Amino acid sequence: MNQFEIWRYRLTNILPLPRIDWTLMLLISLVCATGLVTLYSAGGSSFQYVFAQSMRFALGLTAMLLLASTSPTTLRRWTPWVYFGCLLLLILVALFGEGRGAHRWLDLKFVRFQPSEIMKLALPMMLAWYFHRRTLPPTWRDLANCAVLVGVPVLLVAEQPDLGTALLIAAAGAFVIFLAGLSWWRITGILSVCTASVPLVWQFLHEYQKNRVRVLLDPESDPLGNGWHIIQSKIAVGSGGMWGKGLGHGTQTQLAFLPEKHTDFIFAVFSEEFGWARVALLLTLYLILIGRCLWMAAHAGDTFGRLLAGSLAMSFFVYVIVNGGMIAGVLPVVGVPLPLISYGGTSAVSLLASFGILMSIYGHRQMLAR
Repeated sequence: MNQFEIWRYRLTNILPLPRIDWTLMLLISLVCATGLVTLYSAGGSSFQYVFAQSMRFALGLTAMLLLASTSPTTLRRWTPWVYFGCLLLLILVALFGEGRGAHRWLDLKFVRFQPSEIMKLALPMMLAWYFHRRTLPPTWRDLANCAVLVGVPVLLVAEQPDLGTALLIAAAGAFVIFLAGLSWWRITGILSVCTASVPLVWQFLHEYQKNRVRVLLDPESDPLGNGWHIIQSKIAVGSGGMWGKGLGHGTQTQLAFLPEKHTDFIFAVFSEEFGWARVALLLTLYLILIGRCLWMAAHAGDTFGRLLAGSLAMSFFVYVIVNGGMIAGVLPVVGVPLPLISYGGTSAVSLLASFGILMSIYGHRQMLAR
């Protein structure tokens, strides 16, 4: 590194500036714009949802820029405080939480949010912090410690109950452990234990959660009840055809056949009104965005950055797959929003914040590698 770059880095530390990756920024902007257009139609050609979501995007963009200007060293230093702070919030949700049929939201009077969404960031940060100073690949003792770090928040979220988010949090942690160099024979052993425990876990599921699995196998068994969501979603997806029915002209959407059309099932709205061709374009956009994130993770300057960035990128990929599988009827309905498309505040802000962390890791890679 020459003298000019050293002085520029010192100036940046005095006056921190966001380390913006403009390629990633462009991809994020395209997805967010697609989300706002789809929300306009899902909201009955009203700007109510569009305006509210735009405000949340503005808040998320602010968080992204702040995190992009923060060095990964500072993020790593604050990680334990963030993790245990999120655990405290989850405990408060268990005591004072609110929601429709589930205690998932924490109302602090001046703001209402879902702490479980923040834990999607806090957990991979904590595991990356744990592995940063340790020799990799992880030992059985490391895996036992990680099981505690993952298990506590997962159980707290599952108790709300929010099994879908709990599984996504567990997946974010699993990606960190996998990227830490876990051997394939250990992966096989862990997967075998998880598979064998499915009958036991089934006994602890709530009845509505069991019904979602049953309906996935046979939606027609309860077409006006538990199977309604999947059936109407599949009709919307299939009726869109190649080019769609046009913005605001989706019958399933506009005639209120499709439930939760602005949140969990907004992908079905997009499919019906824009058609398969544009669905392919949206999925391609997602893949390019995820590929860019993985490329940034591969060029991270230290272990903390590499593990955290890789986990955030793969978690984003899982969100897209789970929501897409849900509206196509190949996965159970678990309430997972489509990233940056579905209406939702905490989810949108936390996703944009994760991109800020990615930009920070990539932008500071040279100094960390020294």
